[in-house]
Amino acid sequence: MKKGMLSLLSSSMHLLIYADWGDGDARLIELSNDNGNILEQTIREYGDRNSTGVEETREVFDDVFGNPDYQAASYGLIYWSHCDGWIPYPMPSSRWIGQDTGNGDNRMNLSDFEEILEQAPHFDFIMFDACFMQSIEVAYALRDYTDYYIASPTETPGPGAPYDKILPYMFQGGASAKLADTYYNVYADLYDEGRGITNDHWTGGTSICALRTEGLEQLASLTARLLPEEAVDVETLQAAAFDYDQRQDYPSSYVGYFDWAQMMQVLLSAEDYAAWRQAFDDAIAYWNTTPMNYSAVVGMFSMEGTNGVTHYIPRSLSSEAAEAYRATAWYQAAGLSKLGW
Repeated sequence: MKKGMLSLLSSSMHLLIYADWGDGDARLIELSNDNGNILEQTIREYGDRNSTGVEETREVFDDVFGNPDYQAASYGLIYWSHCDGWIPYPMPSSRWIGQDTGNGDNRMNLSDFEEILEQAPHFDFIMFDACFMQSIEVAYALRDYTDYYIASPTETPGPGAPYDKILPYMFQGGASAKLADTYYNVYADLYDEGRGITNDHWTGGTSICALRTEGLEQLASLTARLLPEEAVDVETLQAAAFDYDQRQDYPSSYVGYFDWAQMMQVLLSAEDYAAWRQAFDDAIAYWNTTPMNYSAVVGMFSMEGTNGVTHYIPRSLSSEAAEAYRATAWYQAAGLSKLGW
């Protein structure tokens, strides 16, 4: 980030970073460029805390967005941590984003994140520098809070986002596709099918997708209208759609993140799929992947035929996870009850 700040010459651009290093060291930091000198200023120290807590996160947001010095014409938000798309934690909560293991195992559910965003300004983009977050369920839940939603459908590179390269686009309105493209190209240039991979030399590739949120309600409505009203065998559907989740041999961790476009192609007639696919493509501001991606579980795996956005397919319709899924906004809006889910 400090390297990236060298490209920003205006002192009116504020980069604020909340980071919790553990051992009671949680801080809000501002980086600024003072005529080529990158300054790091601690705005506030928070001490020992649960950084996935709702009240704790609201406090940080208040320190930023409630400060007159940081008022701006537009805002962007990047959330970094461990994340997972459909691990119910704890049951029957549905989705968790962020993990703090400083004192126990604390995680934030999607509903908590929405509650926090209700008191934040509207964002030009929200990006997750975290695994498995480019799912239609999350994107739809956040549609009212941001113009663009950026994330990876699978595991993200170990080094995280290349902030030194993408940082200039974080400060440009409407540059989410360029941000995602720059992110992709950094790792595409290093890509070597995972040979000699380390966090300092990431050759395992990446995948990243940016969605336009303005088209998601129309896409939900079209999905609900086109889905067949018949029970669908979930095992057959899972077998037909690409699964970005490589943890199949670890049942306690495995969720299943299935390629949404492939799933819809199985469910719809050719004519209906063509209409649906047009709306899907219109919502995609950017999507790209290297031929293979790296998984911490299995190593390199092929990304052939993938489309960038995942969808949940329940393994058991009577499970607590499936019950929680039926309470999501996406389940209701997309008419998934028609499939017997």
